[in-house]
Amino acid sequence: MNRNGGHEVGGARGPAAGAVETAGCGADRSASDSAAVHRRMRWLLLAVLVVLIVAARVGLGEHLTLSGLARHERQFRAFQAAHPYLVHAVLFVAYVGVTALSLPGATAMTLLTAWLLGFWRAVVLVSFASTTGATAAFLLSRYLFRDGIERRLGPRLRAFDEAVRRNGAWFLFTLRLIPAVPFFVINAAMGLTSMRPWTFWWVSQLGMLPGTMVYVYAGSQFPTLSELATRGVRGALTPRVWMAFGLLAVFPLLVRLAARWLSPVTEASGAEETVVPVTPSDSATAEPSSSADTGPLPS
Repeated sequence: MNRNGGHEVGGARGPAAGAVETAGCGADRSASDSAAVHRRMRWLLLAVLVVLIVAARVGLGEHLTLSGLARHERQFRAFQAAHPYLVHAVLFVAYVGVTALSLPGATAMTLLTAWLLGFWRAVVLVSFASTTGATAAFLLSRYLFRDGIERRLGPRLRAFDEAVRRNGAWFLFTLRLIPAVPFFVINAAMGLTSMRPWTFWWVSQLGMLPGTMVYVYAGSQFPTLSELATRGVRGALTPRVWMAFGLLAVFPLLVRLAARWLSPVTEASGAEETVVPVTPSDSATAEPSSSADTGPLPS
């Protein structure tokens, strides 16, 4: 021990520093264990989803077509007559599952629902079921793939994310109005961004509604599923329906042009509101203060 007690101070600092280092190592180890658990959970969930998708495609592939559904036409009507309220819940859950797992058959499900329930009830059910399933697919894509793709793409994904952050709602709304763009691609791509689930939900709800109404209208025009299956989806698309599709294709462009046309008018009206007119009385009251600032005039 020296005169200043350095031995005791050094000895006191040693255990404290060791405790800090131990705590830091423990925190790092805990974070590493948590990340490992999350990775295992992602892989497990991904494996379960792959098994479900493969099983559904193999087991339900033929049944999720119009011809497959038409073979059970009597059973559908009998079930609807026996359970008029339960049929809505069954159709809703089935539609959400098909959409969330990105299974082929959403169009056939839409036409079946329209044939069973009629136009308005089918519009409400298909609209909310499709949006719910799309939001589930959006969240699955975010949880399973966002971190890995962000590590690999890096700046490119961040640039895309920034663009979505600026105009994401309008971009998503435009894509939803274009029937040629597969919806499962939109769900997966938007899940990789930082878009809020609530924004994704309400924009998808609005953007998919016109297309939903077109397909529901087509499915509600046939008295039997057999006739619908024989004529196919194109047979259900009458010239009036094709006209509706054309309007959907140009609708985003019309909205964009209208927004550009209205923006100069809005800016001009805002500029006019900010101009404060100067009355003669205001200028007269301002003159004494200006002369006072200059001081007394020389005699």
